[in-house]
Amino acid sequence: MKLEDAKILICDDSILARKQLKTMISSFGACSVIEAENGQEAIDKYNEEPADIVFLDIVMPVKDGVTATREIVAQHPSAVIIIASSIGTKEQLKNAIEAGARDFIQKPFSAHNIQRIVEARFDH
Repeated sequence: MKLEDAKILICDDSILARKQLKTMISSFGACSVIEAENGQEAIDKYNEEPADIVFLDIVMPVKDGVTATREIVAQHPSAVIIIASSIGTKEQLKNAIEAGARDFIQKPFSAHNIQRIVEARFDH
């Protein structure tokens, strides 16, 4: 699958973080980017329209990233979830990986790291 044809879900309670990540991913060729602002909204949007890759903040209101990861993966075992966090502890990151997250990226976002993750999953 090509990145231009992929659906990407970005979930972060910070509108600025969502905008930065969306701008980066779009600059690499993504056309379909869906946004959510909390873990429950990410679960609901994923269930409505499964994304090819999900970038999920770990610390959010309503449901955190670990809980959202666990719930998405329980219903969609092949979901590709990337945890993004600036303040995630090692314990939280361990829990996220155990819940089914495939990778982790540190905030503030580095274009190089985002590009590496995206290119590893899509043809370019």
